[in-house]
Amino acid sequence: MKKKNCLLLLTRILVLIILLSPFSFVYGGKLPVREFYQLTVYHFNNEVQEKVIDNYLQNALIPALHRMKLEKIGVFKPLSNDTAADKRLYVLVPVQSLDMVIKIPAKIGADKVYQTAGAEYLNAVYTAPPYTRMETILLQAFSLAPKMQLPALKSDKKERVYELRSYESATEKIYQNKVQMFNQGDEIGLFKRLNYNAVFYGEVIAGSRMPNLMYMTSFENMDDRNKHWKAFGDDPVWKKLSAMPEYQHNVSRNETILMYPTDYSDY
Repeated sequence: MKKKNCLLLLTRILVLIILLSPFSFVYGGKLPVREFYQLTVYHFNNEVQEKVIDNYLQNALIPALHRMKLEKIGVFKPLSNDTAADKRLYVLVPVQSLDMVIKIPAKIGADKVYQTAGAEYLNAVYTAPPYTRMETILLQAFSLAPKMQLPALKSDKKERVYELRSYESATEKIYQNKVQMFNQGDEIGLFKRLNYNAVFYGEVIAGSRMPNLMYMTSFENMDDRNKHWKAFGDDPVWKKLSAMPEYQHNVSRNETILMYPTDYSDY
């Protein structure tokens, strides 16, 4: 009887912990469902390929994804494309489950409008491919940033700067330490307080670079971006957080990609 009462008491305590957690006030007592992100990177080397990819995305793929009720599709090009030999284009698709990632090819494959609109790309011959290489990165949203947020930007799309950052770590354990720094360490809160217009924070669960996390912030223009990072570096909260012994040496490689959205990007 005592054992039964102890189990009942333990159950009640666990329920109270969940209900009194920060998530309970935001998500009505339910733990948040973390989104997944499919980030596709097209590598190309000339304007002919770029035009084919743009036409395919704008007139075939993105409309097909919208018909599947997939929204908030972001399409971005690095500012360095003008001079880079390996030019890139990034497509960010948020989904509710990994099962949807698997279903997308079959669903768009059965879409006749998509097949017609994307014929140039889909039927390209091996002597004239639309890209040199294509890669896919799968991510899961951070526990304390479970949903993508559309940025509240007012500038013209061509002026906006989207900053995609990739943080690799030396080991899986050290990587989890960096993820913790964003979540429990409240680096996410610092970005929010400084109005970084963060689009997403995600853990890479499949990709060529692992262990790795990625996140994207956005700015009205380059000057706005530079001012934000100056404020970030000077912020006393960041100085304290970055100096904590438990968060030292948790990033072994940092890649920063500055991009602008295409005209047909959803944001």
